[in-house]
Amino acid sequence: MAKAAKKKYTGSQSSGSQVAAEKHLSSVFKFNTDLGQHILKNPLVAQGIVDKAQIKPSDTVLEVGPGTGNLTVRILEQARKVVAVEMDPRMAAELTKRVHGTAGEKKLEILLGDFMKTELPYFDICISNTPYQISSPLVFKLINQPRPPRVSILMFQREFAMRLLARPGDALYCRLSANVQMWSNVTHIMKVGKNNFRPPPKVESSVVRIEIKNPRPKVDFQEWDGLLRIVFVRKNRTIAAGFKSSTVLEILEKNYKAYLASTNADLDVMEDSQSSMLEIVKEKINTVLVETGLAEKRAGKCDQTDFLKLLYAFHQVGIHFA
Repeated sequence: MAKAAKKKYTGSQSSGSQVAAEKHLSSVFKFNTDLGQHILKNPLVAQGIVDKAQIKPSDTVLEVGPGTGNLTVRILEQARKVVAVEMDPRMAAELTKRVHGTAGEKKLEILLGDFMKTELPYFDICISNTPYQISSPLVFKLINQPRPPRVSILMFQREFAMRLLARPGDALYCRLSANVQMWSNVTHIMKVGKNNFRPPPKVESSVVRIEIKNPRPKVDFQEWDGLLRIVFVRKNRTIAAGFKSSTVLEILEKNYKAYLASTNADLDVMEDSQSSMLEIVKEKINTVLVETGLAEKRAGKCDQTDFLKLLYAFHQVGIHFA
């Protein structure tokens, strides 16, 4: 008796079943675009993102917002383990169903909850089709991990991605740009059109690669970010203008008092009136701005060297930002 011909697996069959699955999901429940639920449907883009991560068989990959698993199933094929953080229980249930009975089922761990409130286990790589409302917090959380990932492949709205890449003098250069580039190297990988998603978002997207610098700069993150918060409040105003705010002066005065107390120096100064202490802080700020030559520069045109020079000079006179 002749043997029945074996069915041959093809990529088109896989794509067809994926599209069918997405249509099924759309009929079962409505995607919550308020949570950034725009599912990547193009299999070529999904595979391209996973390929750029250069996953090793020994790697643990953290995926943020796996949705229906179009990226997840591809990551599972290459990684030792995948930890997927998903906020929507419906999506988590669909992802669980999708991998059930497959080789990747035992390699997948789903953490249900808000990524920003979730305590993360160790991971080597991060891959994310990032919900737009957590784009900035996600980046800062990744670069501040005690053991940061080797590489992160992250999809963002196009303008946000361009901010990560912007250089001094660019229109999009901001605190985010200066901060991320201090701690990591950022490269643009690919543009992703809105029609590659279901439902289509209102804006175009881009994928970036973030690699944390090793060794990390020997600068306290809170101090660095504290300075940037002040100078970038109005990036096109002079740096000196940022230090005239009463709120900023109040914070720096408080920090200066804490510095004096911690060093046991000039304690008699602390017994003076509130106004005299404030005048001392103002004088120190003015001295630093004049001596560094940065008083009339705009933050939007300053680079890392300028900000480091400013931070060091402030520390020399006892002014701290955290």
